[in-house]
Amino acid sequence: MRILFDSKLSQFKTPFGTLWLGEQCRLRVDIPVSCRTVRAEVRFLQEDGVTEAFCAPLRKTEENALYEAWSGEFSFETAGLYFYYFFITTQNEAFRLMKQGNDTNIEAGDLWQVSCVEERYPAPKYAKGAVMYQIFPDRFYQAGSCDCKEKLQPYWVHEDKHDMPVYLPDANGKVWNNDFYGGNLNGIREKLSYLQELGVELLYLNPIFFAFSTHRYDTCDYGRIDPMLGTEDDFRALCAEAHARGMRVILDGVFSHVGSRSRYFQEAISDPNSKYRDWFDFKHYPDTYTSWWGITDLPCVKKDNEDFLRYLIDGEDAIAVHWLRAGADGWRLDVVDELPDSFVMRLRNRIRAEKPDALLIGEVWEDASNKIAYGVRRRYFVDRELDSVMNYPWQKEILRYVRGEADGNDLGERIMTLAENYPADVLACVMNILSTHDTPRAINALLDPRDGDRAELAKRQFSQEDLARGKELLRMAAFLQFTLPGIACIYYGDEAGMTGYRDPFNRRFYLWGEEDESLAAFYRTLSKLKKTLPALKTGDVTVLEAGNGRLMFLRRTREQTLCVCCNKSREPWELNGPGEVLMGGGIASLLPGKVRLGEGGYCLVTREGRKML
Repeated sequence: MRILFDSKLSQFKTPFGTLWLGEQCRLRVDIPVSCRTVRAEVRFLQEDGVTEAFCAPLRKTEENALYEAWSGEFSFETAGLYFYYFFITTQNEAFRLMKQGNDTNIEAGDLWQVSCVEERYPAPKYAKGAVMYQIFPDRFYQAGSCDCKEKLQPYWVHEDKHDMPVYLPDANGKVWNNDFYGGNLNGIREKLSYLQELGVELLYLNPIFFAFSTHRYDTCDYGRIDPMLGTEDDFRALCAEAHARGMRVILDGVFSHVGSRSRYFQEAISDPNSKYRDWFDFKHYPDTYTSWWGITDLPCVKKDNEDFLRYLIDGEDAIAVHWLRAGADGWRLDVVDELPDSFVMRLRNRIRAEKPDALLIGEVWEDASNKIAYGVRRRYFVDRELDSVMNYPWQKEILRYVRGEADGNDLGERIMTLAENYPADVLACVMNILSTHDTPRAINALLDPRDGDRAELAKRQFSQEDLARGKELLRMAAFLQFTLPGIACIYYGDEAGMTGYRDPFNRRFYLWGEEDESLAAFYRTLSKLKKTLPALKTGDVTVLEAGNGRLMFLRRTREQTLCVCCNKSREPWELNGPGEVLMGGGIASLLPGKVRLGEGGYCLVTREGRKML
């Protein structure tokens, strides 16, 4: 007979998920009567998973013919990440009870996880459940001419916006990333009406500072807008108009490395006495140095160099606050796991002192609550370093489920795992993505997840029939993206039906006038629901059913309960007793009190009697 414990169920753990400092938590484990238990306790380990923090005794509180309930209460005196297991002593033996998948196991398996957090620096209210739009600035829209005078030769600007981005290396095998399309800040500003109609509340811009590449992750001057994109005045004007329309602007902070042609690095290698020399880790001055992933074009910056920290964070007009004063509302931190915790917290303290509701989001590809980077357990949430992170775990499972590669169980489990591991305000701001500048576009990922070399990828094309199917799959994926907790982030052009494999094909120019208007209208409806339904903005999440191609979860506040259902099975799924359908697709039949979902069907229902959109 199994010993029963599930940390996701209130029967066994209350409250659900992370705990506030000093908050009482109740744990219960149900042990078969046949075990003849004489003692039970829960043992908590520190974040290393080895060192014991403390032990909490359990007492027998209930009993029936089959099980004894052993329960106890505890609280944490110190914020942090903890792991735990149960230690049970019977009349015949003593053993550890551990986690085995969704079940329990004796003396084998993983530990359960729980975090204790402080309430300092809560995530900004405006970001919870917001709609975000990510723009690759060179590829969105051009207004006026481009200033190319300072670009590194050779470069070129595409005259035809339909052109494929350059992907072939030169004779020496180097890809220069020096072809441009002319998108600029004033172009974004001209399209703010479009973004407002789409329901955008947060505008996330990939790097805009002076650099030589088209992606601008090789920063050459943090203090200058790239002349191709415009001027600081143009940026201030963009932010002012965005704010007037109810939008906030988030910048990409690339602080782990700079470009080898940056003013900082060039002075460092040309002048041994330059202050910038100590910004970099030279193995053999001036030609051998630490670089990002060994890419010599991207020398790493010493994140503990005090002069660099003053320039970036601490100075009166430091970079981090200068651009907030110019109109930005926060930062997305590129490769945040390469920035020390002390650096991130220092940055967080400074921007919150400057702008109390500044948003700070980190690029993390895994579960950020227990992330280990470079041998160090990161403290993004327990020390309140970040408001939230990019949500690649959900992206992966949403795409697998919608493609039909997974039956929904993995997605359901991943939803509840992050809901358990992330503080509630962090989960409400998690950056939910389907595609980004670093991943294939959603339609490509849904239709054809295969990789290949760039020359081969450039030749792949979808038939019109395949594209139509891809857009239908995208509708279900976007439906999940918008109905789950967190920020729904649209990668520019996804709403218009743009396609593209991995970099650089996922960074083509937005072809204005060639949009799929039906798909765009679908996204506008999703945004309207996200903005107007409290349960979609800030409600908690509970997965009710996952598996066999079906997924059902609730989004709830005290005032509102919504039910989200998706069906990828070949068998119709009849839902009895739902309220009014707010949105749906692939609905085979709709009768009072009944909804029948066909294969690929989905719906959002409420019991509050709202009209169907």
